[in-house]
Amino acid sequence: MFSEGKLKDALIKFRQASVKDPNNWKAPYWIGQCHYGLNNYGYALKYANIATKQGGEKIDDEIHFLLGACHHRLGNLDSALTNYNKAIETLSKRRASELVIPHLVEQVEYAKNALANNSDNIRRKRIQGRVNSGYDDYNLVMAEGGKSLYFTSRRSNTIGGGMNPDDQRFFEDTYKSTFDAEMQDWDNVTNEIGKINSDGFDALNYISPDGLYAVMTLNTTALDIKASKSTKGSDICEVKMSNKGTWNTPKIIKNKSINTSYFEGSATLTADGNTMYFVTDRKGDKSSTDIYMVEKVGKGWGDAKPLPMTINTKGRETTPFISPDGRFLFFSSDGHDGMGGLDIYVVENQGAEWGTPINLGAAINTVNNDSHFVYIKEMKKAFVAGYEIVGNKSSLDIYEFDMSNFTIPTE
Repeated sequence: MFSEGKLKDALIKFRQASVKDPNNWKAPYWIGQCHYGLNNYGYALKYANIATKQGGEKIDDEIHFLLGACHHRLGNLDSALTNYNKAIETLSKRRASELVIPHLVEQVEYAKNALANNSDNIRRKRIQGRVNSGYDDYNLVMAEGGKSLYFTSRRSNTIGGGMNPDDQRFFEDTYKSTFDAEMQDWDNVTNEIGKINSDGFDALNYISPDGLYAVMTLNTTALDIKASKSTKGSDICEVKMSNKGTWNTPKIIKNKSINTSYFEGSATLTADGNTMYFVTDRKGDKSSTDIYMVEKVGKGWGDAKPLPMTINTKGRETTPFISPDGRFLFFSSDGHDGMGGLDIYVVENQGAEWGTPINLGAAINTVNNDSHFVYIKEMKKAFVAGYEIVGNKSSLDIYEFDMSNFTIPTE
């Protein structure tokens, strides 16, 4: 179950094993592994420590990797560094390389330096109102000049009420919220917004300036439905606003260089709608996920090409956001120098070539995954999806930044 990603079912079995054999280190070790996979980093550390105490010298050598990862996610950087180094000492070079522990050590050292030298007066705060929940909330798309927003959530009232059998969490839906000027927060959250949401994964990624055209990601592969209504993988779709002010049925882009049988999604477009960037794992044997670019040709799309390997890496590049004028591309990556997990970077389109990606620093990034960055110059605000750690658990929430004093770095 653990190997299949069914962590909640695996957790139940490991707990049962712990009750039957309370002095065996293996049960708390795997309970810790499950909690880490579920982003419950406090619980993961708790059970990793229990396993260490019960196992002594007999415990699995990868315990130091688990301890290091837990401390890393919780921001205990000195303890993370100590345990990562112990893991390098005890594990084979091959296994340490497979677990990318040397890269994780670099991330911890980068984070310590970034935090020590952070002088930016930028603070993140949870977006106010009903957008964030106890479930994962992310992927903000601003609309109507800041009067409304769309976001993606995996909360319990998703259309169809189904759960993904792979990770045992509710499917994604797109939700809309309107800004309450009197209360100064986001209210009236709903996923009844026309025909966008299906029983599968649905994520709105981009809305045109006039609000009449959108691009979204659709994935119905986990559902038992007719082929005519299913996707081959995770596909990028176009959708238009109806005369009634609701979204019409999404249409999959019929372009084999854009949609394949692999994962494609997280599309972002320039304001003129002529250039699109998106994420795919079609070269997953060489790299995890990469960012591709494609331009309009007539009424359709041309051939999508990957961005250069100065931007893409062997790791993950994901959730791109292109500035309306096409000059700056913001994206998340765990393949470049960063603080831990996914960090936010910006790279300048210099016309004939691209500049060098720049980490946005400790004012924006954390030691956990930071993704879905959106910078809206007119509002002097930016938004990001990051982990809210409450006690021993965590979930993805949407945060905002006051960017009044922000200048996009170019070197």
